[in-house]
Amino acid sequence: MSMFKNVTIGQYIPGNSVIHRLDPRTKILATTLLIVVLFMVKSAIGYALVALGIAGVIWASEIPWRYVIRGLRPLLVILILTVSLHLFMTEGRVILQIWFLKVTWEGLVRGLMMGSRLILLIVGTSLLTLTTSPIQLTDGIESLLTPGKKIGIPAHELAMMMTIALRFIPTLLEETEKIMKAQMARGADFQSGGIMQRAKSLVPLLVPLFVNAFRRADDLAIAMEARGYRGGEGRTKFRELKLQPMDGVAITIVVSFAVVVGVFF
Repeated sequence: MSMFKNVTIGQYIPGNSVIHRLDPRTKILATTLLIVVLFMVKSAIGYALVALGIAGVIWASEIPWRYVIRGLRPLLVILILTVSLHLFMTEGRVILQIWFLKVTWEGLVRGLMMGSRLILLIVGTSLLTLTTSPIQLTDGIESLLTPGKKIGIPAHELAMMMTIALRFIPTLLEETEKIMKAQMARGADFQSGGIMQRAKSLVPLLVPLFVNAFRRADDLAIAMEARGYRGGEGRTKFRELKLQPMDGVAITIVVSFAVVVGVFF
C-alpha cells in the first residue's frame, strides 16, 4: 500500500536552489507555457527537446532524480492504458496482428507520443509544487489573478482554494493509506482478485475517507476563523513578491524555448 507515498504532486521539498529562489509567478507562468507547448508539439524531436529542458530544471532545482521518477509509478496503469488504446485502435499500416487486434505503425507512434506528453506533464507540473511552498503558491496565484478583480473575479478566494486543494492531495492519500492498513488488520483484502474485484474492494474506503476529509475541512475552517480570517480585503503580507533579475532571465529563456519548440517542432 506504499504506492500513495509515490505521489509527488502537492508536496514541497524545502531548498535553496536557483529554482526555489525564483518568484512563484515566474514558475507558474513557466508551467503554464510548458502545458501549452506540450499540446502544440507534433514531433519526437519536440518532445525530446522539452524533456531535455525539464531535465535541466530538475538539475537546477537539486531535486533527487529518484524522487521525481518515483512520482510516475502511480500513473503506470494510465500510461499503459493510454499507449495500448492508441496502439490497437488507430488505423494505418499493420505491423503485427494478434487474433483480431491489429498493431499499426501510426498507432505505435501516436501512443508513444501521448505517453511522453503525459509523463512530461506530470513531471513538469510536479516541479512547481516541489519547489514552491504553499504560501508562495497562494501569493503567486493571487497576484496573477488580481487584474481580474475589475471584472468580479475573486482572486484571493480562488488562490486560496487552489492551494488548499493541492496541499490536501498528499494529506488525503496518507489518510487513505492509514484507512487501508486499518481495514487490512481487520481482514480486508485489497490485493487479490481481478481489476474489478479490487475496484469493488476499495468502495468501503470512500465513507471513512469522505468523513475524515470533511472533518479536516471543518477543522481548517474553524482554525482560520479563530485567527481572524475574513478573506482578502484589507489584508497585508509579511513578504511582498518582487521580481528579481533572475526572474527576468528565467522567463526570457522559457518564452524563447517555448516559441522555438512550439513553432518549429
